[in-house]
Amino acid sequence: MGNSPPSSRISGDTLGFRGSEILLQAWRDGLRPDPLLTVSEWADRHRVLSSRASAEPGRYRTARTPYLREIMDCLSPSHPCRRVVFMKGAQVGATEAGNNFLGFIIHHAPGPVLAVQPTVEMAKRNSRQRIDTLIDESPILRERVKPARSRDAGNTMLSKDFPGGTLVMTGANSAVGLRSMPARYLFLDEVDAYPASADEEGDPVALACARMATFAHRAKAFLVSTPTIRGLSRIEREFEASDQRRFFVPCPHCGEMQWLKFERLKWDKGQPASVHYLCEACDQPITESAKATMLAAGVWRATAVAEDPGTVGFHISALYSPPGWQSWESIARLWEAAQGSDDALRVFRNTVLGETWVESGEAPDWQRLYDRRETWANGSVPAGGLFLTAGADVQKDRVEIDVWAWGRNLESWLVDHIVIDSGPEHAETWTALERVLGQTWTHASGAALKIARLAIDSGYESSAVYTWGRRMGVGQVSPIKGVEGFNRSSPVSGPTLVDATEGGKKVRRGARLWTVAVSTFKSETYRYLRLERPTDEELAEGVRFPAGTVHLPSWADSEWCKQFVAEQLVTVKNRRGFSKLEWQKLRERNEALDCRVYARAAAWIAGADRWPEAKWRDLEGQLVVVASTSDPEAGQVRRIARRPRRIIKFSGMH
Repeated sequence: MGNSPPSSRISGDTLGFRGSEILLQAWRDGLRPDPLLTVSEWADRHRVLSSRASAEPGRYRTARTPYLREIMDCLSPSHPCRRVVFMKGAQVGATEAGNNFLGFIIHHAPGPVLAVQPTVEMAKRNSRQRIDTLIDESPILRERVKPARSRDAGNTMLSKDFPGGTLVMTGANSAVGLRSMPARYLFLDEVDAYPASADEEGDPVALACARMATFAHRAKAFLVSTPTIRGLSRIEREFEASDQRRFFVPCPHCGEMQWLKFERLKWDKGQPASVHYLCEACDQPITESAKATMLAAGVWRATAVAEDPGTVGFHISALYSPPGWQSWESIARLWEAAQGSDDALRVFRNTVLGETWVESGEAPDWQRLYDRRETWANGSVPAGGLFLTAGADVQKDRVEIDVWAWGRNLESWLVDHIVIDSGPEHAETWTALERVLGQTWTHASGAALKIARLAIDSGYESSAVYTWGRRMGVGQVSPIKGVEGFNRSSPVSGPTLVDATEGGKKVRRGARLWTVAVSTFKSETYRYLRLERPTDEELAEGVRFPAGTVHLPSWADSEWCKQFVAEQLVTVKNRRGFSKLEWQKLRERNEALDCRVYARAAAWIAGADRWPEAKWRDLEGQLVVVASTSDPEAGQVRRIARRPRRIIKFSGMH
């Protein structure tokens, strides 16, 4: 060994076998230190944007979005940080910054890379639309990633091999994909859209980050997302654990450095074209024409001390969007258009401001609900109610059912409250529940309405619920399973087949189980209960109730009203010190709220959230209210005495 030549002079001829030169070149590449070139410098030299994936095709220019320069440079191997967090609004160029990171790795710092989208399907779409164009349009990358059509190319939709490394793409919903390999680099995109758990194996972000353990200080993770809900947002949690950098820009009048806040964007009401920004130092108006100069002179400044010195965090809103992208005027228009709709305001705060939405889960006052009850004919459905759903809560000794009527814009009326005074182990209980399905309620038009869909909770005595649901058929009955968490885009998912009989045996054709994000519908209900209502004078003038208004009948007693607002949304901290939102009971009984959530889920399953205008017109056409000449109040709301809840009892049962 002492006579061996220095490693720098070893050649393929010395080793004397075919392909040895390729092996030695790979070995030399592995010994080479990471380049001092930064990701932003690489992008300016080598990145080309495709017309298929960019509104501004051609050579990539970091100067177009100068606030991305430091973010990309922190992703460079020469920077000491290991974790880069980017909480942002829409249209600020974050995805392209992540793609520059991937391109740099393939070209200059090869190693195993794991890129994660919210779902596997989104990963496939991103591969076709973004990654393939990244490679195809940049010659330096085309040289390193073989075309997919080549034999043994190592280039598939979810995997791209290159000298010294591989890029694997997967979805956060796939535990197999997240633990498929060790990874030196991570690109976790839109982390707030990740499911709470990947195939019930744990938090997808934690599973992905565990892949970097063997690379120690050489690992690098990039976490990007628009935020969602305060207390549940992953990206906000990661940002708050960082040094919380903000992009400070100079005022063109006084030179004061400041980060842009929406509260200082001003315009005349109804005239978004008059928009301007007020300097927080000199209070002079800044027009958008000065934005490009301000961005070019901007600097990132930390506003906190990071819990982990290896983590850096950046936050930016669409106020910084470069000229030609999202303007201040368009932001003002979006703000005005969002007024009056919590959903629109939430989208604005998330996607434009890059900030979390604060769910208001404070329980309304039950006495206020009790005092504003309304009166209409016993057992009837007011004219605005166009179809019925029911929610059934199965308890140890009874089944509670609430029947709700739904109209346009999810306006709703409590129509009936029924208690089957018997437990789920008795066959008579299910017979009585079947009779409820066959019952009719009289609409103000005189038509007889049946329950369009009943959603029944399967949390207690699941097998019995599945058996009954299977016997009733999928058209009218939907067994459901409530899960914690918010999911506004799809609060109900499924159905999935559950193959179990009462004895626990497998069956070929099981009941269909729907999963419901109960927090979403509880928050929606509380939001609707807080809506301001028109006065009697305004109603007489033809003013309508706001969308989502909840109408309670005079027979809803104080106990029912207390149950309806029996929970409150609170922020709690887990063992790791992270905040999360959790619904907690204010009193023991909450069946009225649960039944409302289940009935609301039934309306969602029936399709009410997605029906076109033609569907609503058709329902109204079938239920035209015609006033009788002999009864001037026919079809109208009438004042009646209080109606007690209906209880179905069986003799000899507890």
